[in-house]
Amino acid sequence: MTQEKPHVLVIDGMALLFRSFFATAMSGNYFKNDKGIPTNAVQGFARHVLAAQNLIEPTHMAICWDKGMKTFRNELYDGYKANRPKPAEELVPQFDMAQDLSEHLGWQNFGIIGMEADDTIASITHKWQDDAKFTIVSGDKDLLQLLHPSTDIAFTKKGFTIYDVYNEARFLEEYGISPLLFPDVKAFMGDSSDGYAGVKGIGPKTALQLVQTYGTVEQVIEALPLLKAGQRAKIEADMDMLKLSKELATIRRDVPIEAELNHLIVQDIPSTKFDYLYEHGYTILARQLQR
Repeated sequence: MTQEKPHVLVIDGMALLFRSFFATAMSGNYFKNDKGIPTNAVQGFARHVLAAQNLIEPTHMAICWDKGMKTFRNELYDGYKANRPKPAEELVPQFDMAQDLSEHLGWQNFGIIGMEADDTIASITHKWQDDAKFTIVSGDKDLLQLLHPSTDIAFTKKGFTIYDVYNEARFLEEYGISPLLFPDVKAFMGDSSDGYAGVKGIGPKTALQLVQTYGTVEQVIEALPLLKAGQRAKIEADMDMLKLSKELATIRRDVPIEAELNHLIVQDIPSTKFDYLYEHGYTILARQLQR
């Protein structure tokens, strides 16, 4: 009998933390602890992870974080994510709190200064793609480029348990290209939330058609003489931005992951950990774990 491959749940900690914050902050529920520090994002994040574990039943798990405000993409381009509002003051202390809680519960945190959580997620799935299967939990569609026969993505949709799950076959059916070409589509259409423009006047539909027809950004550029005059003119006018947009849209897979696969094995959370939860005001979470 062949041994089942380990199933690694890879959590986009940033995505779940932000999602949990906004889910309760809208109604002013910050669940402050006795020091007056909000815990809504931290507790929501942990409850999300537990629900995903319950649903997906992984054997291994990794939690990935952004580290620091600036990444190599800001060095490539000043405007990268420049239009995003600063995180709410109630959320700021919860970034470190979430990572501390994660570590306390025995979950493995990963994150490298100068890299985004996306790059760490990609590097984990790339490092062990022959040895394990992966389910990534996130809300970030940029991660579609990581789909692979060994890697599915569960996008958060509603509550703690409803996901929109993509595998490589579904992506191929919907987009008609390899997931590896997704950054090329993004390079043409740009991404307003990340603050890069792509090519002015080329929207998602045309971007996808160009990539379906010719392939990568570089192959489209080689095929410029074959394009309609209008499209050619737009691309020529924004050539530098197009190349830069591709670099910004491409998730790195070469972040050093200092761990062995067996470090990621999911462990039961011992009841000795519960005192810590009550001390830090994580009461909702503590009650859920004690059930």
